[in-house]
Amino acid sequence: MVQAVHHHRPTLKQQNKPFKSKHATKSALKDIAKGRTQRPSPKSTAVNTAAQLRFNRRNTQKQIQVAKRAALVAATRIFNGTDGAPRVVTVIPLCEGTDTKDAIRALSSAVGEELEGVGGQKVWGMKAHRFKISLIFLPVQYGRYWDALDAAKVADHVLFLFSPTVEVDRKGDTLLRTLQAQGLPTVVSVIPPDPLVHSIDQKSRSAIFESLLSFIQYFEPSQTRVYDLSNSSDSLIALRSLVEGHPREVKWRSGRPWVIGEEVEWGDGVLKVTGIVRGVRLSANRLVHVPNFGDYAVSKACPCPHRAIMSTPSPPNNSHKWMPMDVEPQVLSERVPSSADSLSSTNVPDDMANEQTWPTQEELDNAKLHDDASDREGDIEEQDHEMVPLDSATDVETDRKSVVAFHDLDAEEEEKQLKEWRNRVQEERDAQQFPDELDTPQDIPARTRFARYRGMHSFRTSPWDPYENLPRDYARIFEFDDFTLTGRDVQKAAEAEGVEPGTRVTVYVDGVPEGASITGDLPLVIYGLLEYERKKTDLHFTVQRNTEYDGSVRSKDPLTLCYGPRRLRHTRGGGKGVNNVHKFERFLWHGTTVVASVYAPVIFGRQSCTLLRETEGVQVPELVAMGSFMNPDTTRIIAKRIILAGHPFKVHRKSATVRYMFFNPDDVQYFKPIQLHTKHGRSGHVRESLGTYGYFKAHFDGPISQMDTVCMALYKRVYPRWSEAWRPESCEPLDDPTSKDEVL
Repeated sequence: MVQAVHHHRPTLKQQNKPFKSKHATKSALKDIAKGRTQRPSPKSTAVNTAAQLRFNRRNTQKQIQVAKRAALVAATRIFNGTDGAPRVVTVIPLCEGTDTKDAIRALSSAVGEELEGVGGQKVWGMKAHRFKISLIFLPVQYGRYWDALDAAKVADHVLFLFSPTVEVDRKGDTLLRTLQAQGLPTVVSVIPPDPLVHSIDQKSRSAIFESLLSFIQYFEPSQTRVYDLSNSSDSLIALRSLVEGHPREVKWRSGRPWVIGEEVEWGDGVLKVTGIVRGVRLSANRLVHVPNFGDYAVSKACPCPHRAIMSTPSPPNNSHKWMPMDVEPQVLSERVPSSADSLSSTNVPDDMANEQTWPTQEELDNAKLHDDASDREGDIEEQDHEMVPLDSATDVETDRKSVVAFHDLDAEEEEKQLKEWRNRVQEERDAQQFPDELDTPQDIPARTRFARYRGMHSFRTSPWDPYENLPRDYARIFEFDDFTLTGRDVQKAAEAEGVEPGTRVTVYVDGVPEGASITGDLPLVIYGLLEYERKKTDLHFTVQRNTEYDGSVRSKDPLTLCYGPRRLRHTRGGGKGVNNVHKFERFLWHGTTVVASVYAPVIFGRQSCTLLRETEGVQVPELVAMGSFMNPDTTRIIAKRIILAGHPFKVHRKSATVRYMFFNPDDVQYFKPIQLHTKHGRSGHVRESLGTYGYFKAHFDGPISQMDTVCMALYKRVYPRWSEAWRPESCEPLDDPTSKDEVL
């Protein structure tokens, strides 16, 4: 017999750590390593963590400093040198009675320089020899709203003019808000020379300047002072801010070129614009946008010698000679048809590509048999209701169809109660408890009136195929597989080809009408477009309503959408959602952020947008909303919701007899699968139809009150509308928008 051996439990045995070095000596460790060295881990306690963090902070600050210096050099590079581009200063008066000419003369007299272009011309130029830089001034008349917006788009600095005696009116306030939403460059605030300033005592003058500074700081917090151009020292400081200040980057202009037309000539459908390329490189393979006229192709860009100062634009019928005939002009950039952008903005739908199958005779016969069976089933149900004896009727809830005895009211009593109930509904609608509520029509069946609507179990999670039953217009727009990646590649390609900024060129634009060469109070400006920016797609903008606008804003109201260099008409509102299904908003309310959708040319980059409403005066629009560009999502579903409300006529615990939602039993059977809900949070479904006036029995998940309201939500997909180019001369007076606040 073998004697049993005692063993300790395995949990009591000592387990040494396998990575321990067994107290090896340094020489033994070197032999094991065999010349290999191990980089110390940054998480190791042996590394001086404080020293490492200090080094990282210094390195980060150094990188930020280098990036800022590089950005400053890049922003001011085209202004440097003897042939540097002049800085563009837009002079905008915000008060009535301020003179832009006096302000410009005060700035030039501060350094003893003369102005070119004086005498009612569009552009004034000045060479500041003291600062070795040139300036051009774009004066805007007071009240010229669109001119102020256009001039601020191309400006390096904006000079706001205030008055010491006249307050900023509503026009000036609206203009400031619109410019702030559009994007402002560096701002300088001044008071032009005014003889009334000297008649104001020093104490009142200081209070006026403090009030004006507080006002402009609300829109432009970077302002620290309002300069008085009646004082020579203030004029010199203001001028120094213009010539030595760093032009602020305007986000929507980043990554795109533009040319201010110093000389404009038109002949044989070709518009020749001479000016300095600003922004980024200008390529002849890309299209250009002429404001108020559209997009056009560039045939070539030829160099033009620099001039000492920018002269006034030539009249349309000038006889300027671009270059001697015996010298072949040099071409800096020429259009290559194989790699150039196309002028087509939409697809051409191929109707023959759709499904062209025709049902067979067997399928038609089966469909006919199915219709006959449905009719017979409906007749049998009607006969069952007619055969129910009155004395055997019960009110017991069962899973099968109920056999409740029901008495119809006479026509006069039914009409009377219906009018009384709709008056109560109107009061609730005024309180905005159910903004989407709609009365069911009596003269047309609900299944016909709302045939395009559908029910949804959950607006947040219910699936909806974005390519289901699309209209024909959807085949005309373009869709991007990856819009972010495409925009990154397009902007990178724009930086590699074309004429460098700061070069004075003559741009030949083909197919432009002669009216484009006839400019108004401002010079002609052409904007370079990036690749694909001619293509139209479904654009979405997030907008918020202007807090100072008090009128009613409906989704069908004609509005002017301004984004980038474009101005378009009309938008359509959308709402919020999770599964890319978003509720359509009939009104733009205060304090809400909505999405405006429109079929329009795509645009890349971070773009701001404004929604303007035209009034009787073309130059006095109203700022309705402002926001930014979101994305061009063609799969975004905008669902319009309507709510059909009914009144619980009789209530028994979880069941109720509902009326006034439908007015015939066929509609009840048609909408029976759709879920019901009440104002107090109950959900239920239709059990059966009662009578011939559209009454039905409904069952809910809990007891309901007779003071509750039974609702049924229906949804229909709506689509944006096609935009059209906006032109000032095509504006027609509109009625007062505040009187158009009826519900759809």
